[in-house]
Amino acid sequence: MSAIIVITTTETQDEAKQIARTLVEARLAACVQVVGPITSIYRWEGAVEEAAEFLCLVKTRADLFDQVEAAIRDRHSYDVPEIVAVPIERGSEPYLDWLNQCCTRGSND
Repeated sequence: MSAIIVITTTETQDEAKQIARTLVEARLAACVQVVGPITSIYRWEGAVEEAAEFLCLVKTRADLFDQVEAAIRDRHSYDVPEIVAVPIERGSEPYLDWLNQCCTRGSND
């Protein structure tokens, strides 16, 4: 089992919580941490912008990325949401076992 952290940001805390709850309830993620508000500075449509956002850290399995991405896109208000995955290279065995047990969508749902 290969584990990843999927990162996305949202405009509101409510949107972040809705995405988090959807992913965990659907067993696409073991845990989603919502952090914020954070300050994001980025280039958009030729201008440098600054905005308060909420960061979601989605703990899941690599083989579920496509389903996680689709679920985030379906519920996200941004035209181009950040949805990136970072591999978990190492972790405590009990935590990774728990993550794997919680993320059962697509395996035996």
